[in-house]
Amino acid sequence: MAEPLHLTDDSFEDEVLKSPIPVLVDFWATWCGPCRMIAPIVEELAKEHAGKLKVCKLDIDNNQKVALEYGIRSIPSIFIFKDGELVDNIIGAVPKAQIQARLQGII
Repeated sequence: MAEPLHLTDDSFEDEVLKSPIPVLVDFWATWCGPCRMIAPIVEELAKEHAGKLKVCKLDIDNNQKVALEYGIRSIPSIFIFKDGELVDNIIGAVPKAQIQARLQGII
């Protein structure tokens, strides 16, 4: 997958929790400036790790069920799932190197 997959409340379980490969989910909103700042990083990660990592985006304004379920209070929030379990999360706009460092050992 070369581009992030846009999730919905309905597709979250199948695409994330049942994924055979690790999944990075970017919780974001259109009005969020820091979310727009990290969007290019998320897109680069999708291209660089295609086949090893599924990269997804979930708009919290349009998909509040999943955002509430995972207690999203600040965005951007990047959650990393493996084998259906949340294994790590990063809150805020962080440098690409920090995200890659957290992915080491997961993918």
